[in-house]
Amino acid sequence: MTVALSEFAPLLPEIFILTMACAVLIIDLYLTDKNRHISYLLALATMAGAGIVTYIVMPTTPEIVLAGTFISDQMSAVLKMFVYLITAGVLVYSRQYLVERDLFKGEFYVLVLFAVLGMMVMISGHNMLSIYLGLELLSLCLYALVALQRDSSTAVEAAMKYFVLGALASGMLLYGMSMIYGASGSLDLMEIAEHIKGVQEKDLVLLLGVVFIIVGLAFKLGAVPFHMWVPDVYHGAPTAITLFISTAPKIAGFAIIIRLMADGMGDLQHYWQDFLIVIAVLSLIIGNIIAIAQTNLKRMLAYSTIAHMGFLLLGIIAGTAEGYSAAMFYTIAYAIMGLGAFGMIILLSRAGFEADRLEDFKGLNDRSPWYAFIMLIIMFSMAGVPPALGFWAKLAVLESVVNVGLTWLAIIAVVMSIVGAFYYIRLIKLMYFDKAEDTALIEGTLDLKAILSANGIAILALGIFPGALLAICTNVML
Repeated sequence: MTVALSEFAPLLPEIFILTMACAVLIIDLYLTDKNRHISYLLALATMAGAGIVTYIVMPTTPEIVLAGTFISDQMSAVLKMFVYLITAGVLVYSRQYLVERDLFKGEFYVLVLFAVLGMMVMISGHNMLSIYLGLELLSLCLYALVALQRDSSTAVEAAMKYFVLGALASGMLLYGMSMIYGASGSLDLMEIAEHIKGVQEKDLVLLLGVVFIIVGLAFKLGAVPFHMWVPDVYHGAPTAITLFISTAPKIAGFAIIIRLMADGMGDLQHYWQDFLIVIAVLSLIIGNIIAIAQTNLKRMLAYSTIAHMGFLLLGIIAGTAEGYSAAMFYTIAYAIMGLGAFGMIILLSRAGFEADRLEDFKGLNDRSPWYAFIMLIIMFSMAGVPPALGFWAKLAVLESVVNVGLTWLAIIAVVMSIVGAFYYIRLIKLMYFDKAEDTALIEGTLDLKAILSANGIAILALGIFPGALLAICTNVML
C-alpha cells in the first residue's frame, strides 16, 4: 500500500488542481452574481496553493511513475510554476474586463483551471497517450473559452474556426503517434527512444510518424504554414481569453516538443531538424512581414506570435542542451511579454470599447506617461532591443544555432527581427508623437494597475539581470 501511495506523490499538484476545479464548479452553483468574486478568489488561491504543492514535491532527480506515463523532474516543476504565475496574472488582468461585459461567471474560472490541469499533464507526460490526453483537455477548454461570449458572432466564428482546425491538428498528431507506435511497439517515450537507437536503416513508417507529429505540434504552436487560426482567434475572442491563449499554453507547447522530439525521438534529429528549419524560417518571414500591414493590435500581436514561435523553434533545431535551455528561456520570456502586451489592451478597454486598434494608443504618453513607459518596455522587449528581456531571449537562441554551424539561419532570424522592429516601434511612435484621439481617463482597478506595472518592471529587471532566469533554464535542461 505504501508503494502504491508513493506513486501518487509526484501527482499531488495535479490532484490539487483537479480537486479545486471541481470545488469551484460546485461552489459556483450556489453563488449569486453579487458573490461571484468568491470563484475568482478561489481560482487565485488555487494557483498559489498549486505553486506551494509543486515546490514541496519538486524532486532532485527525475521520477517516472504510473507505469511510465508520468514524469516529475525539475523542468516540469519550473514550467508548472510559470504556468501558475502567468495564469494568476491572467485572472487578475481579466476580472474587471469580464465584469464590464457580463462574462464574470464561474464557467470562466472552471475552464481556466481545467486548462491549467491539461497543461500540467502535457508538461509531465512521459507517454504519448498521457501527452495527448493533456493536450485535448487543454484544447477543449480553450475552444469553450473562445465561445464564452455567446452573443458575439465574431467570438462564435473564431471558436468554430479554432475547433475545426484544432480537431484537424489533433487528428494529425494522433495519426503520427499511431505510426510511431506501429513502428516501435510502444507509447512510452523511453522505450521509443531505445527502439530508435537500435534501428540500423531508415524506417519509413517511423519517419512518416515524425512528420505527422511535427504537423500537429506546428498547428498547436501556430507556426507557418499551420498558422491560419491564430489571427482570427486572437482577434475574435474577448481580450481576456486572447490573453490566456497567447501565454500559458505556449509553455506547455514547449514542454511537449521537448518530451516528444528531444526525449522520445532525439536520435532522429537529423531528420526532423530539416522540417523544423523550414517551419521556423517561414514563421519568421511571414509572421513579421504580415504584421506590418495590420491596423488591429490583437491581429498584429497574433502575427508577432507566429514570428516568436519561429524564434522558439531555433533553440529546438539546435538539438543541444544549450539550445533547449535557450528555447525554454525564450518561451518563458515570451509568455511574460505577451501577458504585459494584452494586459495593456485590457487596461485601456472599458465597457463598449475594446482599445484593440493601433489608433487607440495614440497620445498615450499625454494621458498616462507611466503606462506609456510600461508599453514602451514591452514593445522594446518584443522587438529584442536591449536591455529588455526579449533581447537576451533572442540572443540565447541565436547563439545556440550559431554554435551548431547554422549561421545562415541566425542571419535570417536577425534580418527578420529588424523587419519586425518596425511595427513595434510604430506603436511607440503613436504613443509618444501623435495626438490622443481618446481622452478618457484610464479606469483600471488598483490590482490590475499594480500587477501590470510589476509585469513591465519585471521585463526590464530580467533584461538587466537575466542571469538568474537563464541559470534556472540551463540547470533544469542538463
